[in-house]
Amino acid sequence: MCGRTACSLGADNLRRACAYRDRRGRRRQPEWIHAERYQPSYNKGPQSRGPVLLSRRHLHQDADSSERVLMEMRWGLVPSWFKKDDPSKMPFNTSNCRSDTMLKKSSYKGALLKGKRCVVLADGFYEWQQNSSGKQPYFIYFPQTKDAVAEGKEGDEEWKGWRLLTMAGIFDSWEPPAGGETLYTYTIITVDASKDVSFIHHRQTVLSPRMPAILDGDEAIRRWLDFAEVPTQEAVKLIQPTENLVFHPVSTFVNNIRNNAPECLAAIELGAKTEVKASPGSKVMLGWLKNSQEGSPQKKENDLPRWTSQFVQNPSPKKTSADILQQWLGKQGEPAAKKHKA
Repeated sequence: MCGRTACSLGADNLRRACAYRDRRGRRRQPEWIHAERYQPSYNKGPQSRGPVLLSRRHLHQDADSSERVLMEMRWGLVPSWFKKDDPSKMPFNTSNCRSDTMLKKSSYKGALLKGKRCVVLADGFYEWQQNSSGKQPYFIYFPQTKDAVAEGKEGDEEWKGWRLLTMAGIFDSWEPPAGGETLYTYTIITVDASKDVSFIHHRQTVLSPRMPAILDGDEAIRRWLDFAEVPTQEAVKLIQPTENLVFHPVSTFVNNIRNNAPECLAAIELGAKTEVKASPGSKVMLGWLKNSQEGSPQKKENDLPRWTSQFVQNPSPKKTSADILQQWLGKQGEPAAKKHKA
């Protein structure tokens, strides 16, 4: 399942990170709808508000369905048919929806058949592994390129910062019975966990572990969002587990939903004390995370941290995110990252 995420980019950088090519091949950035409502966070849980991508045609019937907009929505889908006056009175949890039942359950089927597909944006998501001493949190995300920068220049052709995790979602709009502003909400679709993510889950349940359905690449995002061109039965074929993820352990600081700081994401060494007090090398990483939001001075490339992916095998001879961060941490005098042996 997916019960906690992070999305720390500021509103303008988030828009730039979501640049895409429209039907005519023109490079565009999605329009923000009520950008002033968006609040970056290192620790988002259900019922919080987060950024999603959707087709502009959902808001303007004459718009090109390939055009995208950014909106902030509440996490936990409230179906349009819900009759009570308070959406918090929903009798069941709709923060996640299983891919194998989403066309059967009434909470999701109607919205999905109407093309209400969205992409939930995040730096990554958290999962917990049960062990003898409690639960160990991990942060899971896309592999990052070695030339990623904290923030690019406004005129850059392409975004060169953090690659956002793009999760398949379903959204709906709910009208309060007594009148008032429409509430937009979403759910994250989940699939059977991939082999590497299953490693985190393997001690905690006898049930099949789940993970978010990840849309890997702009073509998958385009097909999921363009409901006018891609019918539901074709779009759902995109909902598959992915192995293109890396992860590292983080401090139990993230366990408390009220903790909202870069320390939530920072990699730790398992077996060592995990106080939030950072080492000199970790302080450089945390400084970079804080500077990834607008208004921060740009870092030189040599100052940028390289994130770690511990306990992940990758047979490719190319450098992985683990190798990149391990090299950076080595320069800072930090211990080398370990890899999981299958």
